[in-house]
Amino acid sequence: MMARTQITLESETQRRARQRANDLGVSLAEYVRNLIVRDLGGGPAKADPSLVFDLGRSAGSDIARDKDTMIAQAFAATSTRARRR
Repeated sequence: MMARTQITLESETQRRARQRANDLGVSLAEYVRNLIVRDLGGGPAKADPSLVFDLGRSAGSDIARDKDTMIAQAFAATSTRARRR
């Protein structure tokens, strides 16, 4: 069951949070819920797909060939960070 909660944010913080939520493709409420769950250490960590980007070097990188390895590294990095918290 969920309980409704109201918070007050500074305008700039709210703007940046809404933009980040939008970038992640989730609502502001979902973004805040995920941050709280992650901070409290509850539930399984979700991999952040944005970690896949910027993994390769622009010179001579073959993302098509190495994509599986790069995706695995991104997910591993996310789980490692989640366990350290």
